[in-house]
Amino acid sequence: TEEPCAVISLGDQADTDAAVAAAKAALPGWMATPPAERIALLEKLLEVYQARAEDLAKAMSTAMGAPMDLARTSQVGAGSYHLSNFIKTAKEFKFEQPLGDHAPNDRIVYEGFGVCAMITPWNSPLMLLTGTLAPCLAIGNTVVIKPSEHATASTLALAELVVQAGIPAGVVNV
Repeated sequence: TEEPCAVISLGDQADTDAAVAAAKAALPGWMATPPAERIALLEKLLEVYQARAEDLAKAMSTAMGAPMDLARTSQVGAGSYHLSNFIKTAKEFKFEQPLGDHAPNDRIVYEGFGVCAMITPWNSPLMLLTGTLAPCLAIGNTVVIKPSEHATASTLALAELVVQAGIPAGVVNV
């Protein structure tokens, strides 16, 4: 109908700087959080994500015009799939391991490397966002998400779920 479905604020340089500063400030604490705790928070995110699946599908349908069946399966369903699989992978991943028999006191440690910028498209924002957000958070990175100005509703809804899941402030920024 071309009727407005939401009012959004377009971010400017000051908003971007604030989001990056929040992500940088949260980075040391998030990186120091043991992997098992980060994974537990991702599991909580998956739990609230699945509980709010219908709300997410409505947000997808309203904002980008996806039919509800497509929004439920290809968008929200794929997001759930991504979160589930990255959680499973993170649980099996060895974040720290010996370098080798030749150096028994040396270790290889896999950890976050900083603030990740995520730019999401209008046509698959939730599916692609969950596929990048979960591994970034699991390894210890913080993120700044720049959603498409044509489909922000699902990203904003996911940001609410991040808060609801108990992921610390500044770890995920929009």
